[in-house]
This record gives sequence, C-alpha cells and structure tokens, in this order.
Amino acid sequence: MRAKLLTLLRGSGEALSGEGLSDLLGVSRVSVWKHIRKLQEAGYAIEATSQGYRLLDEPDLPYDWEYPEGAANVRYLPATPSTMDVALEMARQGAPHLTVVVAGRQSSGRGRLNRQWESSDGGLYMTLILRPHLHPIYASRLTFLLGVVLTRTIQDLYNLPAQVKWPNDLLIHEHKVAGMLSQMEAEGDALSIVNIGIGLNVNNDPSAAVPLTTSLRRELGRQISRKNLLRAFLERLEARLAKPLD
Repeated sequence: MRAKLLTLLRGSGEALSGEGLSDLLGVSRVSVWKHIRKLQEAGYAIEATSQGYRLLDEPDLPYDWEYPEGAANVRYLPATPSTMDVALEMARQGAPHLTVVVAGRQSSGRGRLNRQWESSDGGLYMTLILRPHLHPIYASRLTFLLGVVLTRTIQDLYNLPAQVKWPNDLLIHEHKVAGMLSQMEAEGDALSIVNIGIGLNVNNDPSAAVPLTTSLRRELGRQISRKNLLRAFLERLEARLAKPLD
C-alpha cells in the first residue's frame, strides 16, 4: 500500500486529496492517513494541506516498500551488527531465494578472514540469500557472478572503470570500493543456502581510515542514490540468475 501511495504522490504535480487517494487505492481515508503518517515517520516529507497531500522530498533509504515490483524480497534495517548474521538466521528459518537484508550501517561488519569492514552511514551493506540448485563445489561461481553484475551496474550507471579483483574485491582505479563475503550450507551433494554479503562504499568515504579504498561519491564528486543503485543491481541480478550459471 505504501508503494502504491508513493507512486501516486510522485506522479502528481499537485496535491492529492485524501478522498481521491482513498478512491484510487480502494481503502478508507483513515487508512490513507495512517499510511501517510508512517511514511512521514520514515522520513518522507509529505505536506498535508487543505487541498490534500503532496510529496516534497524523500529519504535515500532502501525501505522494503521501495521494491514491490521485483522478485527480490528486500528487508531494510537502519542499523545492525552484521547483515550476514541476520541473513543466516532468516535463511535457516526459511527465508526464500533472493531475500536481501540491507542495513544503513553495521557495528560489526566483517570481510574476508574475519577482518572488520568499516560500515559507516552512507554505504550500502547487504547480504543476499540464495538457494541455487548447485553442487557445493560450484558455490564460488555465485560470488564471482554477483561481483560481475555489481561491476557492470556501476559501469553502466556511472561510467566508472570498476573491475573485479579475484576472489572478492571490486576496484576503481586500483582502490577498493566493495568487498564480498560468502557463507554456505549444504545438504548432501546440494547447496541449501548460499549467503553473499556485499559492502559497497557509496556516499561514505573510508579512505582516511583505510588505505587504498575509495567510494562512488569520491570518484564522481557527488552524492548518488543508494536505493536506485540497489534497484538497478537487483534487476540485473534477477535477470542473470534466470540463466544457467555455466
């Protein structure tokens, strides 16, 4: 409902009345008002006037309702110790293929060899839950595939020379912009869970604390939309996963 409400508000240059929104959405005016309040509490600047509601500004946060049209099931957390830990628990409880846990920041983010991953506000920190029909020996293909998809997304959207550095880094001008971490569980000869964590420096800049790192904002000289970047990446990933991995 919030996704439909935002679509209507974004598509209108004028204020939309509560009654008009109620008719378009097929819900009561009280329900519309409640969803407006929830969106305002989430950071959306929605002006309420005598003529109705108007969207003035919105946060660059990948809330669940920003992705209703794709196959991915996005769960956004403002802060968490580690998206990998949350995703593993969700996977063991039956979370479906292509569930994505995204955090605004992590207090205990980690990379390869259990090294700490600097996870301040402005980055994109996520773990994808995948349930592929693969033998465990092919699990590394998934990590490489995600790295390639993310690299091409960055190249296409921002014309930056991103490249994959095996086994789990993404570089721009020889500086690390993203890292990946994988975790898997198998039943017999088949993978039951493959969780792949990705930490991408977007509007944050860890270069002062971590040598040879960079961020998309630093490379472009401007802020970019994390929720639009995530949407573009997930669209490309869904399309690629629909094809054979070999």
